[in-house]
Amino acid sequence: MSIAKVRVGMIGYGLSGKVFHAPLLKANEGYEIVKVMTTREEEIEADLNGVEIAYSAEEIFEDYTIDLVIICTPTESHYSLTRAALQSGKHVVVEKPFVVTSAEAKDLIELAREEELILSVFQNRRWDSDFLTLQECMSQGLLGEIHTYKAHFDRYRPEVKQRWKEHSLSGGGVLYDLGSHLIDQALILFGIPLTVWADVQSQRPGSTAPDYFHIIFGYETGLRVELRAGSLVIQPGPKLEVHGKNGSFQKFGLDPQEEQLKAGMTPADEGWGLEKEVSFAEVTTIIDSVSGEQETFPVPSIAGNYDRFYDEVYDAVIDGAALPVHPTEALEVIHAIELAIRSSNEKRVIQWFDEVEY
Repeated sequence: MSIAKVRVGMIGYGLSGKVFHAPLLKANEGYEIVKVMTTREEEIEADLNGVEIAYSAEEIFEDYTIDLVIICTPTESHYSLTRAALQSGKHVVVEKPFVVTSAEAKDLIELAREEELILSVFQNRRWDSDFLTLQECMSQGLLGEIHTYKAHFDRYRPEVKQRWKEHSLSGGGVLYDLGSHLIDQALILFGIPLTVWADVQSQRPGSTAPDYFHIIFGYETGLRVELRAGSLVIQPGPKLEVHGKNGSFQKFGLDPQEEQLKAGMTPADEGWGLEKEVSFAEVTTIIDSVSGEQETFPVPSIAGNYDRFYDEVYDAVIDGAALPVHPTEALEVIHAIELAIRSSNEKRVIQWFDEVEY
């Protein structure tokens, strides 16, 4: 039995469009990609045979058959393209980071509300294997009340490449790129912090956009959330290090889904999102509070599932179900980035609501 199709127009076919969005959409029978705005005609012919090339965003906005527009362009263009798509009556998914400023985010959220249209942001790393596994360990009470959370996203990329992410001062750099993921995950786990402290730097010669950040969120309970990313880390430490009153969680390595997508795998393939045993997290818990005896054991990784994002977007478009990422959540991420930049520039701790209308 056939199901209703959500007809998609994509704007941009760089890394995110080619590696993430298009393969996930192709693997989901609820979607049909009908147009892509790009200059990469040969890649579209090879990857999406039969899909029409659009030479302007207006060709997609003016196509009455398109239900959903997916925006995969440089961050500084997200606001104007999303606004135009909403004004043309299209539902919209925006690649992260949502936009450059919280003011832009608020305007788009209000416009989507007025037009009764869906607006979501592709915060795909909510469905990373390590993050899902940590959430399960926390829900089981293996760690107890969390007092220290550390998440790192480190790379070794000593040469500054000629691409917008590494040069644009408007939404470029690792804080907007990798920071969007780490901040989103932290806010999902622990909610809005009281304070933000940050150090944001360009460490590599020739770097014009930030390539390093260190952020600390402070909470009323005493919880400290430490988020860090760097571009000159030859040997990364733990990706996640979480300590609670009853136990500790430590996890090395990255979720496999991005590399699987680059290799041509899809969610329909066996082994999708699965990590090897060598990559399993390690948990240490107190098993005797009197003697302090501890137990350390591996925790099998829950399979990552980026495909869940588009499953839930489909349900939202067709049936009005809840969005996988609500735009107000994406607004909070951009607000946190703004506060981190301000904290670093002013060299002080910033209150989340300090002098900011939110």
